[in-house]
Amino acid sequence: MSDLRRLAEFIHDITWDQLPERVRETAALRVLDLVSVAAGAVKDPLVEAAKEALGAVSGCGNVSVWGGTRKYPLATAAMLNAMLAHTLELDDVHTASKTHGSASLIPAAWSCAEYLGKSGKDFLLAVVCGYETVNRVGMAFGVSAHRNRGWHATATCGVFGCAAACAKLLDLSVDQIVSALGMAGTQSSGVWAFLGDGSNCKILHPARAAADGIEAAFLAKAGMTGPEHIFDAKDGGLLYAMSDGGDVSKLSQGLGEVYEILNMDMKPYPCCRSAHCAIDGILEIREQMERRMGLQIQNKPEAEILARQIRAIEIDTYLVGYKQCAVSDGCLHPKTILDAKFSTPYSVSAAFLYGTVGMEQFESEVVFDPAVQNLLEKVTVHPADRFTEQYPKHWGCHVKVTMQDGTVYEVEVKDPSGSVARPLSREQAMKKAEEFLSVVCPGRVTETIEELLNLESRNMLPSI
Repeated sequence: MSDLRRLAEFIHDITWDQLPERVRETAALRVLDLVSVAAGAVKDPLVEAAKEALGAVSGCGNVSVWGGTRKYPLATAAMLNAMLAHTLELDDVHTASKTHGSASLIPAAWSCAEYLGKSGKDFLLAVVCGYETVNRVGMAFGVSAHRNRGWHATATCGVFGCAAACAKLLDLSVDQIVSALGMAGTQSSGVWAFLGDGSNCKILHPARAAADGIEAAFLAKAGMTGPEHIFDAKDGGLLYAMSDGGDVSKLSQGLGEVYEILNMDMKPYPCCRSAHCAIDGILEIREQMERRMGLQIQNKPEAEILARQIRAIEIDTYLVGYKQCAVSDGCLHPKTILDAKFSTPYSVSAAFLYGTVGMEQFESEVVFDPAVQNLLEKVTVHPADRFTEQYPKHWGCHVKVTMQDGTVYEVEVKDPSGSVARPLSREQAMKKAEEFLSVVCPGRVTETIEELLNLESRNMLPSI
């Protein structure tokens, strides 16, 4: 039996009652996190423009989009929700596969469940199937090999998670699930070329994964077949075409015993995850400076005075993080919000000067703040073998700050905050959800959180 078929059997056979209680609770928390950060992006002008463009192409339908009143066809609604989910760069990440699978699979499953009239419990079970699929596909590819070929795993692996979730909602047979996954694979795409010139099409990646995954599941139900050996076929197998051979056994390894949904990082900062360890490091060094100098930085002007005493900030990190956030001109000399979100020098500089990294630090006036721009010119990032060897198990770095008088501050971050090793508290998670849900649910944030945390008892999904 192929590993893909074993995965398909797991998707087909798993029931809600078989899931460990912790997995059930985590599924609801993952949905709350994703829906809330998507809600926080509902007024984003790029997504608003996409709504008009896709609405003109696809016409009207009967599936909703979070934070809006207009309804769209199923695949279009899922695409728009996926764009919202990925806009703020706050969607969760599975480090072992380098995937933000939730950005596509939760929108795909939500839209499909709404379309089919499924219960909250059906939806959550489909979400678990999606997470277990996308994460294992990413591990099968091999994180470094897949990324170093230019592929964006959130997209290339995400489509499988969407197909799996929708296949579960459609009650497909094992053979049909195999075909749905095979057809998802033949549509797997998405590359990092946008980083080179700061193009803003990154949100299209999970959007297309959602639409393609939905369509693969519906086509499988209609009788279209997909290749069972989509990963390991000698002619055209994805592990050879998109990686260095990978490990197809990862598709089925630990199914039903190890739930990868439990191994998700929750992002505290609205930027590329590869910059988070450096943000943690510079914030810790800022505290070191305060203790050593016997002062407390009360505001940004005081931080600016201290920043002028810095000669250099040096960061050693893993190769993928270096390539992703410290090589392109946009990373080194950010001119747009997207540039800043994928710039370790910018993130570190903003963190030092403002003492935090939140949505405000990715507004245009902060990106062009002369103090931030001056400080980021002092930041250099280098790839270091010791961190590259530990990746993707650990997404770490070493931060060193040298002052004009020769004083040195340094710290090593093994795992960034929000990781499985350093999880956010429930209080922090709820505060994050409250902040962004308030954009679309003013006056009823608490009720909305309760609805999302108790989906398993609902006969249908709530309106967001």
